[in-house]
Amino acid sequence: MLCLMQLKTDLYIDGKWVKGNGSVPVYDPSDGSVIAEIQTAGEKECDAAVEAAYRAFPEWAKTAPRYRAEILRKAFEIMVAEADFLAELVSKENGKVITDAKGEILYAAEFFRWFSEETVRVQGDFRKSPSGDKRILVTHQPIGVSLLITPWNFPAGMATRKIGPAIAAGCTVILKPAIETPLTAMAIIDILERAGVPKGVVNLVTPTPAGPMVSRMLHDARVMNLSFTGSTEVGRVLIKEAADRVIRCSMELGGNAPFVVLDDANIDEAVKGLMLAKMRNGGAACTAANRIYVHKKIAAEFTTKFAKAMSELKMAPGREAGAQLGASVSIKERDKIAQLVELSVKGGAKVETGGVMPEGPGAFYPPTVLTVDKSNEILKYEVFGPVAPIVTFETDDEAIALANDSDFGLISYVY
Repeated sequence: MLCLMQLKTDLYIDGKWVKGNGSVPVYDPSDGSVIAEIQTAGEKECDAAVEAAYRAFPEWAKTAPRYRAEILRKAFEIMVAEADFLAELVSKENGKVITDAKGEILYAAEFFRWFSEETVRVQGDFRKSPSGDKRILVTHQPIGVSLLITPWNFPAGMATRKIGPAIAAGCTVILKPAIETPLTAMAIIDILERAGVPKGVVNLVTPTPAGPMVSRMLHDARVMNLSFTGSTEVGRVLIKEAADRVIRCSMELGGNAPFVVLDDANIDEAVKGLMLAKMRNGGAACTAANRIYVHKKIAAEFTTKFAKAMSELKMAPGREAGAQLGASVSIKERDKIAQLVELSVKGGAKVETGGVMPEGPGAFYPPTVLTVDKSNEILKYEVFGPVAPIVTFETDDEAIALANDSDFGLISYVY
């Protein structure tokens, strides 16, 4: 079992924990204290990671699927055995409440188990050609060195969801975690090392600033694949970068989910549903409900009940007993939330609860409910926090039109 004092804080390149070109602090957003200092990567370190992954790829690609499967299975077992420690770590560097953190760890571990089972089931195809004089054989091969870029909101889940399938397929990887939450990623790399991953197969770098180093790796002829989860704005930049060499991309970008409550809905159940849809992970999820549309006939009752439920949430450091809403990942992210609320209020929004930044240390922002009109600016943004703007509508057709009035179609909720 790991403890905080045993945490790796170096880069992981070619099977070794190594120093980089400098260091940066990692903060506990609930009080601003420094948890650890991690090493950062420059050109030398990023090039070394690419070289290590490239050199390891041919042998790793040839390994038996069962061999790769057993490593992933072992990593799953270690993660589950150390789930309490890992949850504490996630909560400490991300700010989320411990119950959300524990749920994330178990969810993250499942990707290792799932892909351990899928490793031995990579299917091909064999068929007769349309002309009848040939046989067509379709097989699947690992694409090669994969650059994996993960966000801060699910530092464990996003890492295992990308590493798991890559390892299962026989690819080698370079993981670049969010600079706000690198310790969880480092703990996962340590788990993979203990599970038996050969050197060079998995590498971790934390470049800062990230943009130039990511661009450098994407323009390296040895990198063949990019997987990115993050904002649409950054995704657009990375797709353009990847296009220079026609790198295969897997992109999971922004959301702005609508939550629609029709006039015949069970209001109490709809409120419960919205509390889950909005407040999972403190609202910092791409699937979080960000635009709430409620039929005019029931809007007053729904808003009153929902605002009451939000106001009763206990906001506290994530590891405090009974905490239901922790800190944002950083003061910067907390301030973004506050600025969006201020923008909304200037545009005519009414604050039903919350909306005032608390005094004292920590990147906290209270559960906030706003009533706004359909043109309010906040509806255009993905609010990565505990803010819920409510809009009323009069007909089902209007509700459909409002729900579809967004460039982001990741998920929708209807009651």
